[in-house]
Amino acid sequence: MRKIKKGFTLIEIMLVVIIIGVLVAMVAPNISGRSEQARAVAARTDIEANLSTALDLFQMDIGHYPTTAQGLQSLVTAPTDGDADKWKGPYLKKKHKIPKDPWNHEYVYKAPGEHNKESYDLSSLGADGTVSADDVANWDTGKP
Repeated sequence: MRKIKKGFTLIEIMLVVIIIGVLVAMVAPNISGRSEQARAVAARTDIEANLSTALDLFQMDIGHYPTTAQGLQSLVTAPTDGDADKWKGPYLKKKHKIPKDPWNHEYVYKAPGEHNKESYDLSSLGADGTVSADDVANWDTGKP
């Protein structure tokens, strides 16, 4: 009587490995760009929602946005000038910490802004940490 052997042949295993390789080759390029895209979306959310709301609350209490010299630090620490008595902060959930952008750089704040003359400019310098095409800002940078 013959024994029936159960298992996979070398050709079947090779076919499965080749199919997996083809699938990885098709999917990997699509996934690789997603992390930078997700970081840019997170930076845009911080700029347009989180920090913007905190800055608007500061402006409602004090009567103006923090100066460039006061910076974003004034959202968690009372100013030391004549505005200290009006300050009702901290204005951020993390009461003693200014968030960094998703690339672990400081957000760039300037008031009055060069691009938003009536309020402030707020931006992230992106992955490279310098002014370039990957920046995320609260003004139109010409990027989609």
